[in-house]
Amino acid sequence: QVQLVESGGGSVQAGGSLRLSCAASRGIRCMGWFRRAPGKEREGVATFHTDGTTRYADSVKGRFTISKDRAKNTISLEMNALKSEDTAMYYCAVGTSRDCRLRSDEIGFWGQGTQVTVSS
Repeated sequence: QVQLVESGGGSVQAGGSLRLSCAASRGIRCMGWFRRAPGKEREGVATFHTDGTTRYADSVKGRFTISKDRAKNTISLEMNALKSEDTAMYYCAVGTSRDCRLRSDEIGFWGQGTQVTVSS
């Protein structure tokens, strides 16, 4: 069992920045962020493997950066140049696949979610 505690999120105007953080109750090999926009399916945003490998959805490459503080079992998602289409509920997740892919069906644990709203 893993407990995930998310923080950050909120409302910002387009072009602005936000930072999300997620603290896990123990060390995790693969952690990441997913999001679900209204009326859409949940999609992978970014993942961080303990070997340092990161993956990003094409829609956020160059704008979002995922990082990890291993000592604190915490991952963060720095989101810059936010767009209205980034508006969604963002979920911290623990991945189960060896490759730490952006797949919702390869998630073992989910956080409670934190809302990000970008106004144009």
